[in-house]
Amino acid sequence: MTAPKSPLAFHVMTKPIGPICNLDCRYCFYLQKEDLFPGNRRWAMSDEVLERYIRDYIAAQEVPEVNFAWQGGEPTLLGVRFFRKVVELQRKHARGKRITNAIQTNGTLLDDEWCSFLHDHEFLVGLSLDGPRELHDAYRRDKRDRPSFDRVMRGLELMQKHRVEFNTLTVVNRLNAHHPLEVYRFLKEAGSRFLQFIPLVERLPPSAKPVTEDSDPPDGEGRRPRRPKPGHVLAGPPDVDDDLAAPRVTDWSVEAEQFGIFLCAIYDEWVRNDVARVFVQIFDTALGIWAGAGASLCVFAETCGRGMALEHNGDLYACDHYVYPEHRLGNIMEQNIRTMVISPKQTAFGDAKRDSLPAHCRSCEVLFACRGECPKHRFCRTPDGEPGLNYLCPSYKRFFNHIDRDMRLMTQLLEAQRAPAEIMGMYAMADRRGGASPIPVANRAVGRNAPCPCGSGRKYKHCCLKQT
Repeated sequence: MTAPKSPLAFHVMTKPIGPICNLDCRYCFYLQKEDLFPGNRRWAMSDEVLERYIRDYIAAQEVPEVNFAWQGGEPTLLGVRFFRKVVELQRKHARGKRITNAIQTNGTLLDDEWCSFLHDHEFLVGLSLDGPRELHDAYRRDKRDRPSFDRVMRGLELMQKHRVEFNTLTVVNRLNAHHPLEVYRFLKEAGSRFLQFIPLVERLPPSAKPVTEDSDPPDGEGRRPRRPKPGHVLAGPPDVDDDLAAPRVTDWSVEAEQFGIFLCAIYDEWVRNDVARVFVQIFDTALGIWAGAGASLCVFAETCGRGMALEHNGDLYACDHYVYPEHRLGNIMEQNIRTMVISPKQTAFGDAKRDSLPAHCRSCEVLFACRGECPKHRFCRTPDGEPGLNYLCPSYKRFFNHIDRDMRLMTQLLEAQRAPAEIMGMYAMADRRGGASPIPVANRAVGRNAPCPCGSGRKYKHCCLKQT
C-alpha cells in the first residue's frame, strides 16, 4: 500500500527590492546580485508581479497557514505604503487560509509609522544585529563607511515601544565568533528572546587574490568602492571539484572550528540559565531532532528544495544561496509557481543534498543531526580525499557531540510529560555536588518514596524531585 503524500508546503524568501540596500555590509553576498540585471533601473516589485505572486503562492500551499517572508537587500526601502498593499492583496486572495508575514531588516529605517504598522498587522521582524557596538560596526557599515549600530538600536527601541514581535539574526564572523558570551549577553540585555546565529562562510576561488581589509580602502569620498566578491559573483557557487586540498575563505569568514566553540560556549550558559526563557534557533532545532520531530531548519534536513528565493522581477531560484542563472527555475509571470516547485529540476536540486554526501559523512556519529549541513559549504575534502566535506564539519562535530547528553535528558523529560526546562534544576544540583553533568532523568516510573536515581541515598521526593 502506498503511503499518502504529505500536503504540499514550501517557503519562498521574497526580494521585493532585489539586492538594493542602504547599507554596504562588508560580508553581504547579496548586494552583487545587481549583476544579474544589467541596465536595470527599476528595483521595486511591480504591482502586477506582486499580485500574481501573492495569489499563486497562497493557492499553491496545501496547508491552512501560509507564511510570507520579505527580505532584500533592505525591504523597508519600499516604504510602508508598499506593505499596506501587500496586506490588502493577501486578504483578497487568502481563500480562508491564515496569512502571516515576516520581514528581515537592518532596522535603520524604522520609525513610528513603520512600527505601528508592523504591530497592527502582526509582522514578525528579524533584526540583523551582530553584537555590541564594536563587534556590530566592524562589518555592518553604510555606503559612506559609517557605522550603523546606533541606528539599528534606535530601530530596536522603537519596536519595543510599539510592542512589535521580533527576533535577532546574528551573522557569526571571524571577529564576533571569538566573543560568544559577550554577544549572547548583549542580545539578551537588548531584549531579544529569539536568537538566530548564522555562520559566515565565503570561499575564495582557487585563482583569486585573497581579499582583506587592506585590499579595499575607502576612496576619497569615504565610500568603499564596489567590487565583485569572489565565490559569489565570479563563478557561481563553489565548485567542489576545484582545489579542495586547501580551500581558502575570506578574512571575515568564521574559522572552521570556531563556530562550534562559539555555539558550545553559549549553549553552556543557556542550558543552565535560559531554557524556555531564551529561544536559540539551533538549540530548539537540535531538541526537535533528538526528540524525533525532524529538523525545522533546512540546513539540517536530509534533503532540501522547499526553500526558494523570488527576485523583484518574478524570477524564482532554487535557494537564496543559489541565485545564479543555472539555478533559475523560471518566472512567475510565465509559469505557475507550483509547477516550478515540484519540477524535476528542483526535486533533483533538493535530493542532491542527500545523494552527494561523501562516505565519510554517511558513517559519522552526528549524521542524524547534521546531514552534511548546507551544500554551499561543502567544498573541503574528507580525510580519505573524497570531495564534498562541509567546511564547518569540525564545528558541528564538536557542537552536536557536546549537547548529546543534555538533548537525551530533555527528550526523556518530554517523554515523561515534563518540561525540558527542568534540566536547569538538574544542573544546579550537579553544581552543588561538584559534578560536571546533571543526574539522569527520573521519569514517572520512579516513585516518590523510591531511592533517588542520582545515587544520593535519599528518597526521590526529598532529593532531585524537590529540586525540579
